Amino acid sequence: MYNHSLHQLINQVVEEKSFDLAGADQLFFTRFIANATAIQSLYNELYGNHPRGAEYFPKLLETIAAAHQNREQILKERDEAKLDKGNWFLSNDITGMSLYVDRFCGKLDQLPSKLPYFNDLGVNFLHLMPIFESPAGESDGGYAVSNFRKVDERFGNLSDLTTARKAMHKEGMYLMIDIVLNHTSHRHEWAVKAKQGDHKYQDFFYIFPDRVLPDQYDAAMPEIFPESAPGSFTFNPEMGKWVMTVFHNYQWDLNYTNPAVFVAMMDTVFFYANLGVDILRIDAPAFIWKQLGTTCQNLPQAHSLLRLIKQCVQVAAPGMALLGEAIVAPKEIMKYFGTGLYTARECDVAYNATHMALQWDALATGETKVMMAAQHEILQKPFGTTWINYTRCHDDIGLGYDDYMIEQSGYNAFEHRKYLKEYYSGNHSYSPAVGALFSVNPKTNDARISGSLASLCGLEKAVNSNDSAAIRSSINKILLMQAHSFFLGGLPMIFYGDEIGYTNDYSYLQDSGKSYDNRWMHRPIIDWNKNNKKSEEGSVEYQVFQSTKKLISIRRKLDAIGDYKNLTWLSPHNNHVAGYLRSKDDKKVYCVFNFSDSDAYLTWFAFKEHGAAPSKLYDHWRDIDVQVGPDHEYLIIPPYQFFILEV
Repeated sequence: MYNHSLHQLINQVVEEKSFDLAGADQLFFTRFIANATAIQSLYNELYGNHPRGAEYFPKLLETIAAAHQNREQILKERDEAKLDKGNWFLSNDITGMSLYVDRFCGKLDQLPSKLPYFNDLGVNFLHLMPIFESPAGESDGGYAVSNFRKVDERFGNLSDLTTARKAMHKEGMYLMIDIVLNHTSHRHEWAVKAKQGDHKYQDFFYIFPDRVLPDQYDAAMPEIFPESAPGSFTFNPEMGKWVMTVFHNYQWDLNYTNPAVFVAMMDTVFFYANLGVDILRIDAPAFIWKQLGTTCQNLPQAHSLLRLIKQCVQVAAPGMALLGEAIVAPKEIMKYFGTGLYTARECDVAYNATHMALQWDALATGETKVMMAAQHEILQKPFGTTWINYTRCHDDIGLGYDDYMIEQSGYNAFEHRKYLKEYYSGNHSYSPAVGALFSVNPKTNDARISGSLASLCGLEKAVNSNDSAAIRSSINKILLMQAHSFFLGGLPMIFYGDEIGYTNDYSYLQDSGKSYDNRWMHRPIIDWNKNNKKSEEGSVEYQVFQSTKKLISIRRKLDAIGDYKNLTWLSPHNNHVAGYLRSKDDKKVYCVFNFSDSDAYLTWFAFKEHGAAPSKLYDHWRDIDVQVGPDHEYLIIPPYQFFILEV
């Protein structure tokens, strides 16, 4: 396809940049050559038949070289240290928190002053929710970006972000931020130029003169927000044309069939890498390639794009891992780790959204049958990749596991999902949960669930009724849910406020830019007087914070909890109990959780069939030895309690 050989192109690029190939840039050049064939192959797969494909491939190589050249020396050294560790993100030493900067501490310049709070808790990995410029009232929580390279003024500026990152790195912490690959705000420079009639930038988006093709696309594309944003296209009066807007009408989908778009966004990926980001969270990767006659989700070309991004990053910023935010069915999500020759060479990290939802299923039903029915698919994750494990995030809770998993457990899938939605929206007669349904689709009755961890676990209702027994039970549920995700393997991610028991925040109803979206109820504004109660013994805040802190400390002590494809589920001897074994070398840790409101009896055979036959096991949670023997036929697990047992 090209006039010059691949190596000639690379040599030409590095010569123009005056790299020191015998010294400081030797490792970079080695990586460039090693990954070049894969980069060219993937690029050809996507753009080999595009009329401008040959023009943009050298520009891609130049972008990779420039990214390395512009990278701070201290970040290059951090890259090498991570490469020496090998898959640094698998470690049990990392615990994360996801937060909105403005709702957590005001602005980025205040974040360094909060690092002692994270150090006290044991959190050493922060995911800062979208911080780049986004129009007020049309921001989609920051995911409608109008400038990929300018921090929104309400958070501060790029200098504040760099200062915060340097303070975090000095404390041994890691940083994750988002890149919104799928779309821009309609106020982004590219979209503004498109509206003005610039055909170059109209080609950056999916823009059509009439409804003929949009109608054909819509026939196969599911609606993402059927209540607030039906359909996938919006008429733009400035152009007199229709624009693809899969999410909201102010978010224009980028056209990745155009290689100019890919190179421009690859340059943006490297901009974030050179800000010092440790994990780059790629938002909504399932949507980044569109093809007429398909759902425009999870297409093979989307995976090729992600693999191409990964190979490019591996050359210029190898210490930065990639997270694919693909909230899709279990079989589909596995593909985002890579398949075939690219197994474990696509996204390094993904959200374990299926298991998150399964935990809420177990808590509502008191049974773990559906959870167990899904594990054979979740366990297919390849070695060298990891999960973000979590109980809550900024988003809603989608019941995204397959119907057959529910039916295999003896339930009617439709009725089971209906029960869960009623339970967590507080519409079931005996439910202690206080939540709400989000994005209800009247055509299918599909819906997702909003609400904070504490409110969905019953704490809001218990506190309002001043019921001390219910408060204790709710706190036990909170810790049960957190512990179950903390010890499962992968990177545990706490959503801010959950570490101290925040219930739903209804102030969003007074904000016209948020009132239409009830997910804001679980995105609290932090009251630091409340958070300071973490030191007031006996308070709810103290109990939740100090217990969460202890869970993190236990996790950090146990090497077997690192994600080394070393998870084995215990046989389901009791349907109320979820149990798994984490093992490494000669160490074994058994984690068992009772999701029911009654004592659960678990036979010791559940442990012995995995080789554990000692006279006692040590429970890290209670700091006691648990006796095993002829007089102790069962391990008795109290309601909503758990054991972390080491042989």
